[in-house]
Amino acid sequence: MNIKAIVIGASAGGISAIKIILGRLSADFPWPIFYIQHLGADQDAKIITSMLTKQISLQVKEAEEGESILPHKVYLAPANKHMLVRKSNRIELSITDKVKFFRPSIDVTFKSAAAKYKEKLIGVILTGANDDGADGLKEINKVGGYTVVQEPLTATVDCMPKSAIKKCSVNRILTPYGIGMFLKRLAEKQLKGAIDG
Repeated sequence: MNIKAIVIGASAGGISAIKIILGRLSADFPWPIFYIQHLGADQDAKIITSMLTKQISLQVKEAEEGESILPHKVYLAPANKHMLVRKSNRIELSITDKVKFFRPSIDVTFKSAAAKYKEKLIGVILTGANDDGADGLKEINKVGGYTVVQEPLTATVDCMPKSAIKKCSVNRILTPYGIGMFLKRLAEKQLKGAIDG
C-alpha cells in the first residue's frame, strides 16, 4: 500500500479507543493522522491533546488554520470547527453549518482528505452514537482508499461502526488494538522500504 495519510473519526468512547491505537505507533510514524473527535462547543480540544501527548510517542496538536501538514503528527480537530485537508497541503478550519448535528464533522474531514489523497488514504471509524463518518468513509472507498472500522462488539456505542459497515464496503473490521497493530505494521514496512531503497 502506498499510503500518504490517515483519517480517524470517533464520538462517544473515542478517547479510550484512540489511546489504544496511537499507543501502538512510534514517534517516526511516517504519515500525518487527522483525528476528529466529536466535542461539545464548550469542550477544549487542548485537554485531549495534553492527555494524549503524555501517553503516546507521536506529537499530538490541535489543528490550526493554514498550517502545513507534516508527517509524524496527529492533528486534532478543534471544538466547534470543521477541519478540512486541502490540496495545497494545508489545513483549513471552518465554522460553516453543522453536519449531522456536529462541528467538527467526521464526514467533512474525510471527504476533503479523500479529494486530496485519493487511493493513498486510510479512513478509520471508531465508536460513536450516530452515523457521522459513514458517508465520508464511503467517499474514501469510492476514490480507492482503504477503509477500517472498529469491531462493533468492542465499541462503547456501536451505532457509528454499524452505520459505516452498512453504508460502504469496509476493508477491515478490527478491535482498537488490532487497528493500532495494523497501522504499526504498515508503517514498519514503509520505513524498512525507505531504508532499503
